[in-house]
Amino acid sequence: MTRRTDTHPDLARPDASAPFFSTWRVGTPERQRQTVDAIARTWEIRPWPAEDLRGYHVYTGHDGSTLLHHSQWASEQAYEAFVKTHRQERVDEIDTAVPGIERLGLGRYRRYRSAAREDRAAVVPGCIVIVDIEFEGPDPDRQRAWVDAVFEALESEPHPHPGGISAHFHLSTDGTRVLNYAEWESAQAHLDALAAPGDGVGSTTPQWERVQNWPGLTGGGRVSRYDHALGLVPR
Repeated sequence: MTRRTDTHPDLARPDASAPFFSTWRVGTPERQRQTVDAIARTWEIRPWPAEDLRGYHVYTGHDGSTLLHHSQWASEQAYEAFVKTHRQERVDEIDTAVPGIERLGLGRYRRYRSAAREDRAAVVPGCIVIVDIEFEGPDPDRQRAWVDAVFEALESEPHPHPGGISAHFHLSTDGTRVLNYAEWESAQAHLDALAAPGDGVGSTTPQWERVQNWPGLTGGGRVSRYDHALGLVPR
């Protein structure tokens, strides 16, 4: 069966080699709550759909309009089997409860590198920050090289921000994007980091300047803040 949990997902779990992220636009904070409730009801009355689905988590956007969905799969093949047999009935029931949901697409990723504070296991994140980076055309080598450059900048950061808990960098399977799922103590801690000297979360250093001016990078990346609203796992 399906069980609800308040525990945040472990982004680095080794048995979830196919992480997926998607965004729904629902329009208002009230519809955010209604949609989360509809998802919970739809899933909890049904058996857990697949052994290879490790967990499914939903987050409410601080913009008051969007929901972020993160599912952890053992493989893309397991997800495709779910789509053929179980997904549509869930979508139909949710859409009946909350008509007019706009689904903005599904991103398929592989986690590449993670970093976390030593006390990560004892800290409950107060805010999830998603940074979505896009490049001009597919290039897996460029994806990895850019993330490696970010880690060099983080390691050489002269003024690290105390509110950051962890960062998990994912590479899209089409070679065009990097998604950073970052855990912060609070939204204010992230806002304070952005307001510090420098361009974004990072001081004015040659390492960060290299990251921000990477060849093929299209803009500085989209930043969105979320609250963990629903976790669903097998009972």
